[in-house]
Amino acid sequence: MKIFLPVFLLLIFFCMSATRDTNNTASFIVVRGKQFYKNNLPYTFMGTNFWYGMNLGSNGLGGDRKRLIRELDALSALGIKNLRVVAGSEGPDTEPYRMLPSLQTAPGKYNSDVLEGLDFLLAEMSKRNMVAVMCMNNFWNWSGGMAQYLVWAGAADSIPYPPPHPGGDWNKYQHFTAQFYSNEKAMKMFEDHLRFIVNRKNPITGKLYKEDPTIFSWELANEPRGMNNQNAFLAWVDRTAGFIKSLDKNHLVTTGSEGNTSSSYSGTDMLKDHLSKNIDYATIHIWVQNWGYYDPAKPTTTYQPALDYALGYLDNHLKQAAQLNKPVVLEEFGISRDGNNHSEGTPVTIRDKYYAALFAAVANQTKKQNNSLAGVNFWAWAGEGRPRLPQGFWKLGDNFIGDPPHETQGWYSVYNTDTSTKELIKKYASIINH
Repeated sequence: MKIFLPVFLLLIFFCMSATRDTNNTASFIVVRGKQFYKNNLPYTFMGTNFWYGMNLGSNGLGGDRKRLIRELDALSALGIKNLRVVAGSEGPDTEPYRMLPSLQTAPGKYNSDVLEGLDFLLAEMSKRNMVAVMCMNNFWNWSGGMAQYLVWAGAADSIPYPPPHPGGDWNKYQHFTAQFYSNEKAMKMFEDHLRFIVNRKNPITGKLYKEDPTIFSWELANEPRGMNNQNAFLAWVDRTAGFIKSLDKNHLVTTGSEGNTSSSYSGTDMLKDHLSKNIDYATIHIWVQNWGYYDPAKPTTTYQPALDYALGYLDNHLKQAAQLNKPVVLEEFGISRDGNNHSEGTPVTIRDKYYAALFAAVANQTKKQNNSLAGVNFWAWAGEGRPRLPQGFWKLGDNFIGDPPHETQGWYSVYNTDTSTKELIKKYASIINH
């Protein structure tokens, strides 16, 4: 018997190794039909937008790792499982309305402090069993995004900024940025960034990003719009998602789309934008205030119609999503404090009503058989951060909060002192999370 003992031990070793590998593979979140699965169990989640996480995790300018740890602990205590974070911001850092410092200061050049901040963020999230949606690009200018890639590619000398830039024009900016999908040089620069991040090894955890279950998905961009270049946009979605899949066989890929938005002007289409076999799940955003349905100066007459619109928008998109046979995430929605006051301590009566209604709609959907709605991320968590000047604009050195630099600070931010809102989040997290 002693002769065969080493062989027996080897067999046990290999079986244990196989078991470890299987568990590791199972810990990646996957899609089966209209649902997410983790460890072979249906997976639904409550999450938030935490776009500034990598900057907060930096040891350099603007970073505060102690605050980041406190924020993650606070979110975890509320039951938040999913953080939607920016994993691609572009310089130069002299440009206005940007999250700073940027991650990619010039094509292929990276700020090591910010990059290590992303490493640290993922490592700390892993400790709390949180997962990250990695938003890799942006249709809007507040992280550089597609417009900056176009400038780098020589399509223009500068970005035609939208408001609040003096003389800014939304129409001009959007049509300029939509050229990205037809600019081969700009698209390849972005693919270089994707390759760099997906293949990166986190020095803290020792894991390649593409092998790290802390990453929930790769998101092509924040709110990409086809505008007047829709066919090229759809080709870009398929191409870029396929490119990511060629680099990473473990993680999900999604678009970051708003859905149909409030107007066909944006060149988005819920069905077409998510048809590609390389897109694993659909995303939608609902912005009743930005889109003009809710006026905080007239809550009595505009709140209920705005809520009806939001619930109808959600329902209509879920009906369309049923044709896709893919999960759906409501990954952005928000509303301002009462009277559009951005200051801490002002009432959040309307916000609480709105959050409760949207969370309840998500919770009800997740209970239904054959449902496709599988997660929600509210916009957005500010936590300990406060605006230097409520309704002012962010400047380097200010606290990072839920509102990006191009928007008035405090607009949609949930502060850690918003006790009633936090109670709602915790209540519905306990219902939605599985």
